[in-house]
Amino acid sequence: MTLSLDYAALSDVGRVRRNNEDSAYAGPHLLLLADGMGGAAAGEVASAAAVQVIRRLDNPEISGEDMIEALAGAVHRANERLSELVEEDPEREGMGSTVTALMFDGQQLGLAHLGDSRAYRMRDGQLYQLSHDHTFVQSLVDEGRISKEEAFTHPHRNLILRVLDGRPDSDPDLEMLDVQAGDRLMLCSDGLPDYVSDEVIAASMAGGTPDSVVVELITHALEAGSNDNVTCVVADVIETPPVSGEAPQLVGAAAELAQGSTGRGEPTTAIRGGGGHGGGGHGPALDPEELRYAPRPPKRFPWLRRIAVLVVILGLIGGGIWFAYSWTQKQYFVGTDGDYVAIFQGVEADLPGLTLSKVYERQTLQVDKLPTYSREQVEANIQADNLDGARSIVGELQHTADECAKAKAKPTPSPTPRPSTPPPPTGKPVSTPPKPPATVPVTSPSTTPSTTPSTPVDPDDCDGVR
Repeated sequence: MTLSLDYAALSDVGRVRRNNEDSAYAGPHLLLLADGMGGAAAGEVASAAAVQVIRRLDNPEISGEDMIEALAGAVHRANERLSELVEEDPEREGMGSTVTALMFDGQQLGLAHLGDSRAYRMRDGQLYQLSHDHTFVQSLVDEGRISKEEAFTHPHRNLILRVLDGRPDSDPDLEMLDVQAGDRLMLCSDGLPDYVSDEVIAASMAGGTPDSVVVELITHALEAGSNDNVTCVVADVIETPPVSGEAPQLVGAAAELAQGSTGRGEPTTAIRGGGGHGGGGHGPALDPEELRYAPRPPKRFPWLRRIAVLVVILGLIGGGIWFAYSWTQKQYFVGTDGDYVAIFQGVEADLPGLTLSKVYERQTLQVDKLPTYSREQVEANIQADNLDGARSIVGELQHTADECAKAKAKPTPSPTPRPSTPPPPTGKPVSTPPKPPATVPVTSPSTTPSTTPSTPVDPDDCDGVR
């Protein structure tokens, strides 16, 4: 038989807070909780907007792995909605909301989570936390720097690192989970686990109906001195059609704003006790919700921030262009300036309206005095490492031109005619005494003067010189 959910939802403003920033929804195929934050920056607006967008996933036609894609898309649409609300009213800058959602298709669950609200499952008497807190203290626990017990009393246990806030980097955790008959599911805002231990939560989850469990859990939080809103959604996975809760339930800020109310809704007054000024003397002057996501306080003049950002961007672009231009002016190459060889400063590239090179030194060396190969190199421009390198290249070109000029000026020797050999005389030969061998002087290498001639240029390499 197909599994179904028997659910209940309840939200309480608490004994200290003046407004409820929690919103929750429970339906046949979706359990959803959002905890708004930002204090005066409209945390209740953020949570209500998130729930109103994501609750559309309560649809029996979405199942299997499609639930993950649907949850991711809904969370991103809710994030875009928060961005639109901030654009409409800049006073809302800094508001945000957690999101914890369980989507149910009758066979399995899809989880989407962002922030520090929690999702639990009770199975066979054991309580499991399905979500992972995106908080500062949880990061310390993950790194092994503090224990879970120390995190429970840490002074910064409410500081959130990731939240739905209208910015593009608000990506939720997504996961598929198994489910079976007899499971009990629970979503809650941080007003419960910050003041009630897992053992007490497990004891309350172990018996009763979903309606009685949400009342008991919220009562435990209030009696423990919770100074925050407290919201719970509890659902039993059953094999028979649900006895109660066929109609979806909407509680908290989402319900109050939908009714046009800014005060406490009926679910809040149902279990409140002890008056409205408990909590050990803590007053509204010190609202802990103001510190939950402190890095982004409200901005009264967003246009000034945008202008400042634009100025910074333009400054970075201008600085980059100036740096690039300064670099080009430290480069040199050897090229031609009319009929003469010249040293250029800059690079061989011009931009519209901007010249990146200029003649630095014009030489007396004429281009047509160079052989063809050297002339083609100069006309194509010869890159140099620096100014000294460019001058060295010009010196080599001048040497080549001088050697070619000498080679062309030197006369070509004419061949000397060889005398004809006279015929031998007739008659008796006359013997000629042999000459003594010629003495060859020997010179010590150390006493021989030496000079290092300049590198000669082959006349054949001077082709093309005019």
